[in-house]
Amino acid sequence: MSDEILDVDLLAFEQGSGAQRRAVVDGVTRSLATGFVYTSHDVPDDLLDTAYGLLREFFEKTPDEKQIAAAPGSNGQTGYTGLLVETAASSDKPDWKEMLNWATPIASGHPLKRNYPGSYPDQVVPEAVVPGITEVLYRFHDTIADLQRRFLRVIAEGIGCHETFFDDMVKDGPTLTRAIRYPAMSELDVALGADGEPGHVWAAAHADINLITALPRSTAPGLQVQVNDEWVDAIPPDDGVIINTGLMLERLTNGTIPSGWHRVVAAPGYEGERYSVVQFCHPRPWTVLAPVPTCCTPESPQRYSAITAADALDEVLYEINLVEAARRVQ
Repeated sequence: MSDEILDVDLLAFEQGSGAQRRAVVDGVTRSLATGFVYTSHDVPDDLLDTAYGLLREFFEKTPDEKQIAAAPGSNGQTGYTGLLVETAASSDKPDWKEMLNWATPIASGHPLKRNYPGSYPDQVVPEAVVPGITEVLYRFHDTIADLQRRFLRVIAEGIGCHETFFDDMVKDGPTLTRAIRYPAMSELDVALGADGEPGHVWAAAHADINLITALPRSTAPGLQVQVNDEWVDAIPPDDGVIINTGLMLERLTNGTIPSGWHRVVAAPGYEGERYSVVQFCHPRPWTVLAPVPTCCTPESPQRYSAITAADALDEVLYEINLVEAARRVQ
């Protein structure tokens, strides 16, 4: 197995010969031993430029203006979340970041929305303070969600399933897009004051809960991946998308594909801020997460019991301090 993050070509899997498809599957399988892989993509540059520009415009608003986009009771599943709130499950120090979360709405009468309202909150986006942002954010969300669905087909073949194994699982799932602003670390000293406790970073070490996560672009270094107990900088090729694996995929594959542990820290001497946009690809909440038979062998017997995706997400939301009525860290 590889201890390097490899660069693969999703379009070669979709459009290439049988040999090219097998090479992509092999590369993804080997790279995901780290929990991470880089891939080419066909997301339009102008969509990325427009979305990132509007998001920066939002984050440059005053605190009161940004608070207009807050969504009380949504537990971080839509709207604005301020600084020093989300806290990695491995830490008791809130992350030094602020976030805007959104997803494309589904029909109000859809059984998923009726049965799992917490996973499908009414969307809150900052149209009032950044006119025109709603249409762009929804288009961005749908485009990246489609990219992730397509990439899951590579993973499905890699674990011995039909390439469409994940298609139905993620259809209308509560996939979440999150824009993140990491302020300069020097601003943290001002925010906490002289009595502030040290130990805060942009984002402490953690693994994502979902199936896979896509990161199309960031404005500065900082993302690090844990490989063989060492922290390695994640530096994708120009115009590449970073894909990392989550706890739900680890459970489904019986640990064959591990979760990608990562953190975000300011590089030594870096004095600026950092922007990124990530998307968490989730299965539908009623999905039963149990290891697939192809990943269970006499040499690797079943390690995980079954749990629904909804229950797995609820537990993690509490652990990362986003359940507003039951903060783990005050």
